[in-house]
Amino acid sequence: MTEKERSNRITESIIGAAIEVHRALGPGLLESAYEACLAFELVERGLKAEQQKPLPVVYREVNSFPDSLRSLRAQR
Repeated sequence: MTEKERSNRITESIIGAAIEVHRALGPGLLESAYEACLAFELVERGLKAEQQKPLPVVYREVNSFPDSLRSLRAQR
């Protein structure tokens, strides 16, 4: 399997998990509820999920915002 095929499979799994969570819960909940359920669904699909992982924000090649974004990170 090529790196692109692997990346596409992971992407499809993440999008599918997000759709599944939204269909089950519907609209109107806090982001934290969707995040927790999405992390659970990703693990169920064989992915590793880390919640509230600090991600640096780079602006014009300057990495002066090391913990500006916290996000859900998924990988196989």
